[in-house]
Amino acid sequence: MQIRTGKSKKVSIAVLLSIKPEFAIAIFSGEKTYEFRKTMFKDRSVNKVYVYASSPISKVIGTFYIGEIIQDHPKAIWEETCYGAGITEEYFFKYFSGKELGYALKVEKAFLFDEPRELEGMFGLQHPPQSFRYVPYEGTDL
Repeated sequence: MQIRTGKSKKVSIAVLLSIKPEFAIAIFSGEKTYEFRKTMFKDRSVNKVYVYASSPISKVIGTFYIGEIIQDHPKAIWEETCYGAGITEEYFFKYFSGKELGYALKVEKAFLFDEPRELEGMFGLQHPPQSFRYVPYEGTDL
């Protein structure tokens, strides 16, 4: 998705995801190749994610591209993604407890920033999103 600002400048839309630090770090180490979500953003054309590592880091630590989005029953998702889940089967099913539908984002081209970045400096935000938030990008940071 692209939005126009001014007369000729195009800005693409990405999502900012809040992720627990241990899982965020596992994404950038390559251990976790899928990010799991109970709900999904509506705009499926979005293919770039900014990773906000929640407390105690509380900063944007990197980005990745979405290779695909798997939407299915949690059991089917686990069967397809367990090799790259980066979490235990017990944790996975506890997370999706009571859900008939879940989502898995395939992580591709993960890029860890040299220095974690403040939300306000990057996006003008005072508070991180509960789950996700659409944010603009111009494609210059990855």
